[in-house]
Amino acid sequence: MTESRNYRLVHGGGDEAEIPHILIVGGGYLGMYTARRLEKKLGAGEARITVIDPNSYMTYQPFLPETASGNISPRHVVVPLRKVFQRVRVLGGRVVRIDHADRTVRYEPNAGEPETIAYDHIVMAAGAVSRTLPIPGLAEWGIGIKTVEEAAYLRNHVLNQLAIADSTDDEATRRKALNFVFVGGGFAGAEAIAELEDMVRDAVRHHVSIDLEDVQFYLIEAADKILPEVGPEVGGKALNQLRRRGIDVRLKTFLESAVDQHIKLSDGTEFDAGTLVWTAGVKPSPVVAASDLPLGPKGHLDTSEYLTVNGVENAFAGGDNAQVPDGNGGYYPPNAQNAVRQAPVLADNVIASLRGNGLKAYRHKNLGAVAGLGLHKGAAQLFGKVKLNGRLAWYAHRSYHLFAVPTFNRKMRVLSDWTLAFLLRRDFAALPEMAEPRQAFEEASHPQVEDGRLRRVS
Repeated sequence: MTESRNYRLVHGGGDEAEIPHILIVGGGYLGMYTARRLEKKLGAGEARITVIDPNSYMTYQPFLPETASGNISPRHVVVPLRKVFQRVRVLGGRVVRIDHADRTVRYEPNAGEPETIAYDHIVMAAGAVSRTLPIPGLAEWGIGIKTVEEAAYLRNHVLNQLAIADSTDDEATRRKALNFVFVGGGFAGAEAIAELEDMVRDAVRHHVSIDLEDVQFYLIEAADKILPEVGPEVGGKALNQLRRRGIDVRLKTFLESAVDQHIKLSDGTEFDAGTLVWTAGVKPSPVVAASDLPLGPKGHLDTSEYLTVNGVENAFAGGDNAQVPDGNGGYYPPNAQNAVRQAPVLADNVIASLRGNGLKAYRHKNLGAVAGLGLHKGAAQLFGKVKLNGRLAWYAHRSYHLFAVPTFNRKMRVLSDWTLAFLLRRDFAALPEMAEPRQAFEEASHPQVEDGRLRRVS
């Protein structure tokens, strides 16, 4: 039978087939922490645990804005999955179909032929992807900031835009290169634009033909406020802080078009921009829809307070791909704070299910929210009462996330990055060619000369 053959191919045969198999789809916050707890609390012969993710690492996403600005190395915001596990199998690839009725998933490895993998219990921790809209030009020219690759690319791209502007006298080219547009005023958008504006403010001093007044940052937000997570008072002060720095924040405004990098806003403004960053929300990973598991009205997995998927057995979910009831008629926000705290409850409930014990409900009171808005600048609301802006909020932001980033190794690496940034001047080395690393080799292999001039290979 094809399924059992592939099952043995991936997991081995023999007595292993008698051991319950726990399959975790996704290696982010929820997937990694759940697998670690399962590994710790289950005996070696009690269950086998497999994590499937396209990447071999977990990304600590709150540090991506600082990665984009160069304050933290990209390698230091990721945690290699195989390094944190002892008995968990990590498979690099994508789950493209889930048939829970048959307890199987269709798995496409990063290299090789697709396979069918059987399981006994499934944990859906697939996370979320950028929620885009059918705006002309967005798919062609926009970029998100949900992955470490996007953050690293964005840093190189922004610094390269300064180099482009400094290398030409064509006013239209300069103007386009020095316009930076960010759509979305939540945590991701506000932190990213603040960190990169901070970086550009320092970098323009090394570009002789560029003045700070030549650079324009735009933050486009459809709502009437930014950073709703920190409350209206703190968010309002953060808004004023960004505007004092020269960032053009447009509230109640939409991006209507970005065709050929020509930006059209709903307020009638039009201009060219070489940078368009999209942070206007997220949606559950597409694999959630490619399953027979029950979904809620917004496409999330329909999940109970016990982090079980309603209507089926042996299926668990949490984090960004699930709607988890908060006990007050609403749902917990799909953020990192909840994903990290759901993991131990979810793991314990999987164990309870295996052993035939009762399940525990997930309950969590929001501890607050912190945002970094560049060097020595931030916004925070802690425990619902303490409201901070500026330097104190920045300290709170760094302290919390240094505590929260997993593994001692990563904590020390992040701390060393911050220490070096404090002692040394900011580094402005840009490597835009990393987006196309083979181009230099291709040009050397096939140099093209037309009319006596060397033509760049496109």
